[in-house]
Amino acid sequence: MAIRGQVLSVRRGRDISLQPRLGLTVLLLACATLVACTLSPTGGTAGDSSKPVTDPGLTAFIGKIRAVDNHTHVNSINPDDADSDALHIEQLPEFSFPARLRPDNPDWLAAYQALYGYPHASLDESHMAELRATMQRVRTEQGDKFPAWVLDQIGTEVMLGNRVAMGPGLEPPRFRWVSYVDALMLPLPTTNERAASPDFQILYPHEEKLLGRYLADLEVEKLPPTLDAYVKTVVTPTLERQQKAGCLAVKFEAALLRPLDFDEVPAETASRVYARYASGGVPSHAEYKAFQDYLFRAIAREAGRLGMAVHIHSFHGPGGFYRVAGSDPLLLESAFNDPSLRNTNFVIVHGGGIFASHAGAMLWKPNVYLDMSAMPLIYSPATLADVLRDWLLNHPEKVLFGTDASAFGPDTGWELTAWMGTRNARRALAIALTGMLNSGEVTREQAQQIATMVMRTNAGKLYNLTLQ
Repeated sequence: MAIRGQVLSVRRGRDISLQPRLGLTVLLLACATLVACTLSPTGGTAGDSSKPVTDPGLTAFIGKIRAVDNHTHVNSINPDDADSDALHIEQLPEFSFPARLRPDNPDWLAAYQALYGYPHASLDESHMAELRATMQRVRTEQGDKFPAWVLDQIGTEVMLGNRVAMGPGLEPPRFRWVSYVDALMLPLPTTNERAASPDFQILYPHEEKLLGRYLADLEVEKLPPTLDAYVKTVVTPTLERQQKAGCLAVKFEAALLRPLDFDEVPAETASRVYARYASGGVPSHAEYKAFQDYLFRAIAREAGRLGMAVHIHSFHGPGGFYRVAGSDPLLLESAFNDPSLRNTNFVIVHGGGIFASHAGAMLWKPNVYLDMSAMPLIYSPATLADVLRDWLLNHPEKVLFGTDASAFGPDTGWELTAWMGTRNARRALAIALTGMLNSGEVTREQAQQIATMVMRTNAGKLYNLTLQ
């Protein structure tokens, strides 16, 4: 996202220019007129004389809830922060960014103003040196406490960080860890899997590198001879190490690598595939799918045994070769219906995106939850409110707040998207609950209870958090 000479990285702190990929030559100009046209505190637009779409009292109540953010890619204070992610989508071939993440969205200016007291009505080059100096001063003053300072500014008590490992400044109880486990499904050569997509050619090597790290952590120099031994000496010990280190949940980014149709596969079938290729050779796509299907359920089962939830990416992107149909939560129904997995709690992360109604249907399962992360950054509050209203009318106790806060480059750290996502999520929730209140679907007391559940207590119960 260009700010006159300073280009925006795709996400999570990587200084990779978007300009040659997306052709974003638009400057991040958000003048006072644009700011005035954003939603007012009551949910209408400036000068709108129609009935407000948010109840002022309910809006104020939601604004004061100390939130639990279910899904972010928060950065540590380490400038390099090599543990920020397992997959680096900034390396993918060209793909289009949603409009609300582009430079001309006035939310960026509003975030600078709210977090850093930026006094100007536009992000003109003449003000950028001043803004950068302010950001650096705040970071220097806060030091190791900068991440916690950000949470205080946005009204968040606990933030879950989806990371390879936590880092300096990301200590509990304010920050809690969600690890990556896709790599555990990929101990066999992925040559045929990579060949299926230009995206896969980039992403699969990252997973293999992470598996190598997990094996090194366990001092395992080569793969065990049998699948049963692999599960017992690699999968289970890795999950146990993560749980002991404070991990609350594990994350599958699988939809970026394959469809979410994890079928039930007999152990004998998966064992034959492993035995055939563990010491060499390349599995066919069909063989590898069956093998992964088995390991997905084995990993989820072990996570449940250890009391860790299983997060699953479900959204229509990112990537120019991303297979949208493969991220439909309905593909997970056989896993959700597996009796052996009923002790595992699943969270559909990003709420399914365009499959939001499908995600909502999965809430009938006793061990399935969902969050709204990414939606507050990509959808307008009004659009997100429509999604939330459908969920909240049916299963309010299983809906979680989340932002998907991520860094977009040197000038656009994770704190900005955390502020934007939190602000927009609160607005969307206020719009949804006001509509329910006005139509008589809930009382004011019930609306406040639901708001508290979504923003805070649902996650508190799911992860057994001690909230202040």
